[in-house]
Amino acid sequence: MSKILVAYFSASGVTGSVAKKLAQAIGADIYEIRPAVKYTSEDLNWNNSSSRSSVEMRDKTSRPELADKNADISGHDVIFLGFPIWWYVAPTIINTFLEAYDFSGKKIILFATSGGSGFGKAVDGLKPSAPGASIQEGKLFRSSVSENDLKKWAESFIR
Repeated sequence: MSKILVAYFSASGVTGSVAKKLAQAIGADIYEIRPAVKYTSEDLNWNNSSSRSSVEMRDKTSRPELADKNADISGHDVIFLGFPIWWYVAPTIINTFLEAYDFSGKKIILFATSGGSGFGKAVDGLKPSAPGASIQEGKLFRSSVSENDLKKWAESFIR
């Protein structure tokens, strides 16, 4: 079994596409973080202040329920954790995921997709959810990124 895991949450498929390319490029295991209730396009409408994503992101204590807790964290030393940037941070389901497992001693490298914003305060918002883990800001990617570029980027963290 690989000691590297690519775990990701993807609401629209963009982050999922990058995560699959990354896992393929570095020969890592892959795990999709899925919400118990899938997000609809209306849930993701950031122009609607009462949409599900808007409500969750305003409440930093929001913890959307996971569809499962079947990730094999114990067998992995390095975890590449991917998500779309929402409101300059990670979606709160990423906190739910981190709080569902013991990441003590693990190296977590973040990667994200975004329509235009940067990582913002994503690292600061996630650190309290994974005490004992080393969380590092990685890079923002577009869906068109090549496997070769992902491999070169990832290798700097896994040497």
